[in-house]
Amino acid sequence: MAVDPKLLEILVCPETKAPLVLDGNTLVSTDPETRRRYRIEDDIPIMLIDESEVLSENDWQAIMKKYDTK
Repeated sequence: MAVDPKLLEILVCPETKAPLVLDGNTLVSTDPETRRRYRIEDDIPIMLIDESEVLSENDWQAIMKKYDTK
């Protein structure tokens, strides 16, 4: 697993403090306004806002449906 489940429990989006979901090798914010995705490199989440990606609304909604959030 890319991220320890205990770490995932405490990690939040640095911009909005929204919970995150693990999607493949990325962490995705559950905040519908910002829709940020953070990459994971060598099992380390890169939680820098400037290095995150903003997902389209459709892409974000598809990920949220996979994990039954919101």
